[in-house]
Amino acid sequence: MSRVLVLQHVESEGLGIINKAVKQRGIQTDFIRIFKNDRIPRSLEGYNGLIILGGPMGVYEEDIYPFIKDEITLIKSAVKDDTPILGICLGAQMLARAAGADVYKGKGKKKEIGWYKIKLSDEGKRDSLFIGLPDEFMVFQWHGDTFDLGTDFKSVPSKCLASSELFPNQIIKVGKNAYGLQFHLEVTAEMIREWIDVNDKELASVKAYINPKKILKDTPEHIEAIHKYGEIVFLRFLALLDR
Repeated sequence: MSRVLVLQHVESEGLGIINKAVKQRGIQTDFIRIFKNDRIPRSLEGYNGLIILGGPMGVYEEDIYPFIKDEITLIKSAVKDDTPILGICLGAQMLARAAGADVYKGKGKKKEIGWYKIKLSDEGKRDSLFIGLPDEFMVFQWHGDTFDLGTDFKSVPSKCLASSELFPNQIIKVGKNAYGLQFHLEVTAEMIREWIDVNDKELASVKAYINPKKILKDTPEHIEAIHKYGEIVFLRFLALLDR
């Protein structure tokens, strides 16, 4: 049986529909719940893959969140070993930083919170995880930070597989098996409602251009499609664990 380690930063950001894919493939998941002060291991020995979930902290806030250094060290080791990695939102930013990229606030850009369109690059259209998906499709976003492409791994360069109108790096690939999704394909409607509740202070700060009621109104229109695409992407990612 394949085993995957999951790094969970906050209680409200779990696996979502990845749970279904994990069960379908019979994969064991072990959680490091960072919000409960679980310690991050030094290596992925005994594991076939790594999933890094989202969270409200910034990768550049190492002084506030000391676990970030340990997490990036673990990711670097996994990339060097070609271990399959899936980073979501904060997880994508962690992957980018592990590859040597700068991660920073959106430099005066509006935050992406809610439903936004992303567009696959030519490389994204050919990539084994995304081939056959529409060239453009709606995803659920919740971020203000962004990142560049890292160059630390000279033999395994970072690539951009998708962009949005506001942020150029929406999907990145580092090396053979490490993927970062700036957005959320894993969310359920229940998760979206919970995030709106628990992040009320952040939403108050962006009320000039983000309308939580509209997000909830738009969710039934888009949720089935991202679950369809998410199931495809997550099953394809989990298939990498068997190689």
